[in-house]
Amino acid sequence: MSITLGFDVYGTLIDTHGIIGELEKIIGAETAEAARFSQIWREKQLEYTFRRGLMKQYQNFGVCTREALDYTAAFLNHNFSDQQKQTLSSAYSTLPAFGDVIAGLTAAKDAGLNLYAFSNGQAEAVHTVLSNAGIREYFADVVSVDEVGTFKPDPAVYRHFVRTAKAQLENTWLISSNGFDVIGAVAAGMKAVWVQRSNAVVFDPWEYQPTLIVDSIRDLHRKIDRWQIGEGKS
Repeated sequence: MSITLGFDVYGTLIDTHGIIGELEKIIGAETAEAARFSQIWREKQLEYTFRRGLMKQYQNFGVCTREALDYTAAFLNHNFSDQQKQTLSSAYSTLPAFGDVIAGLTAAKDAGLNLYAFSNGQAEAVHTVLSNAGIREYFADVVSVDEVGTFKPDPAVYRHFVRTAKAQLENTWLISSNGFDVIGAVAAGMKAVWVQRSNAVVFDPWEYQPTLIVDSIRDLHRKIDRWQIGEGKS
């Protein structure tokens, strides 16, 4: 049967910490301080999506990203101008792909798997960042939570992905570096691969665990294939 893969975008395919170089220029700081800013910004960005999802007060991912930027600047005592904020927000559209991404996507597509980008981001923004990173061509389409009006890990967004991709639930996999995303997909009945690029990252000790764990997506298609034929090796 045909296998459909839904790739999370920010943090899985696209390196959100690719913003550090731009932060170094704007705040005039060493890499460590810019990295701290990037980490807090990313954490707040996700926190705001969780909170808005729970509150049923949806605003799109771009709004959450800008609000998280404002919070981080205030928390770290940086008084950015409107132009500097715009520069940083715009830099989100030119974030780089991780180094293993092109090889992994090429192999998965050549193996006949159906590839989709599946993101908290608005479709237009996702098309743009994937195009700028040179990887848009690998995907049949972009599926955005914006079409549902809530965020991962709401079960509604995973059901929306399966419907939109015209996939069979039992043959649909989420590919994500974000533990909350993997848990959400598994809880919704999908299979999921957790991309653990660093051993320092720990998965949540919940009852929902990844179907597979990989340290890169280079050999993703082979590991899924082995699992499908019953070897179940990660």
